[in-house]
Amino acid sequence: MDKEKPRLARLTAIITQLQSKQIVTAQHLADRHNVSIRTIYRDIRTLEKSGIPIIGEEGKGYSIMEGYHLPPVLFTEDEANALVTMEQLAIKNKDRSLSENVSSALEKIKAILRYAQKGNVDLLEDRILFGGNHNEEKTSNNLMQIQSAIIHFQVLKVEYLSSEKKKTIRDIEPFAVYSINGNFLLIAFCRLRKDFRAFRIDFFEKLELLSETFAPHDMTFQKYFENYVQKQEPS
Repeated sequence: MDKEKPRLARLTAIITQLQSKQIVTAQHLADRHNVSIRTIYRDIRTLEKSGIPIIGEEGKGYSIMEGYHLPPVLFTEDEANALVTMEQLAIKNKDRSLSENVSSALEKIKAILRYAQKGNVDLLEDRILFGGNHNEEKTSNNLMQIQSAIIHFQVLKVEYLSSEKKKTIRDIEPFAVYSINGNFLLIAFCRLRKDFRAFRIDFFEKLELLSETFAPHDMTFQKYFENYVQKQEPS
């Protein structure tokens, strides 16, 4: 871990972390800043006394009152450079819905950069290049819908064309997304196969987000890769 930050920098970072997550535990903050939980408790009390509306939920953690936002903080040069890299990675992926939304979001973020940083960002954008997606070809446009289905536990009806060109219509319960060789794969419980499967997102010919919801599965990435990826069965 990094050495303990000066207290003012740590307090500012804690506010940012509280704004970026629904619930943050004291243990997470202590580990993140390499301090004791007792120190985090003192920091939280200091922030409360300064007027930050922090809500503490016993046994869960801390959050900031909904609707409360501080003015955006200034980015460091390294953070601004990281944003450029993130955007170029997003542009080079094969899903149109992701690249368009990331570019739009980062455009808003970059708007608050200091004037001197804007010139550096413009320069760096011309000097960053990622391969793996020739001609910036977009082969899917479904990732944003799939992400919404994952967080809301919504069933997806998909028309899927397998690598063997066999078309099936399935209801699936999405679990997670990962990327390999520039392609996104959706891990989902397939009601047709009654088991978890990995689907190439660019093989979805049609996708419909249903109003039907499902109970969250007792599944993790580790469980999936240990129990299913070895099978290498076609979806």
